[in-house]
Order: sequence, then C-alpha cells, then structure tokens
Amino acid sequence: MYRGREGMWSWVLHRITGVGIYFFLLVHLLDTALIRVSPEAYNAVINTYKNPIMGLGELALVAAIGFHGLNGLRIILIDFWNVGTRNHRLMFYIVIALWVVLLLGFAPRHLMHVFGGGA
Repeated sequence: MYRGREGMWSWVLHRITGVGIYFFLLVHLLDTALIRVSPEAYNAVINTYKNPIMGLGELALVAAIGFHGLNGLRIILIDFWNVGTRNHRLMFYIVIALWVVLLLGFAPRHLMHVFGGGA
C-alpha cells in the first residue's frame, strides 16, 4: 500500500500546478485576443484585474510556476541521472527549499506593490 510520501506529493503538486498554469494561459490568451476585437473591451478587462484579489492570484501563479519548473528539473534529473531515483527524496526537499527561498524574494515586494506599500 502506498502511504503518500514525497514522490506522491511531488506528483500531485506537479499536476495541480500544471493544470493551474494551463488555465491561466488559456485566460491570458483569451483576454489578450480582445485587443483585436475591441480595445475598449480589452481595457475594461485589464482594469478588472487591478485589485488585491488578482494580486494574490499573481502571487499564486508565480508560486505555481516556480514549483512546477523546479520540480520539472527534478523529474529530468530522476529520469536521466543514474543516481536520481536513489536521491529523489533529497531532491524533493531541495526543490521545496529553493522554491521557498525564491518566493521569499518575490512575495514581500509583490505584496507591497499590490497593497500600496511599494513602488
């Protein structure tokens, strides 16, 4: 019986972040395509994105892209490095640590911008 260790959580989070990124890209393509249809409609949609909830959504998007990218590199190492499968658990924790460090570098400045505390 599989007990839900690092490999399972990595797999689940990789799929969730991948689906989230896919839906963001779909919405992004649709709202960007509005510029060809009606610049006024495009501007109206873009103005609806300028609120704190969407700012938090941007933070979630950056977090998803960061984890998905780092975990993708981990998967490549597991597939092509001869000791990758033996070290997959360690690499998972390295991915988490790098992800947290990158988010700690991005999140404060982004949140200051979203909530009016920064330039």
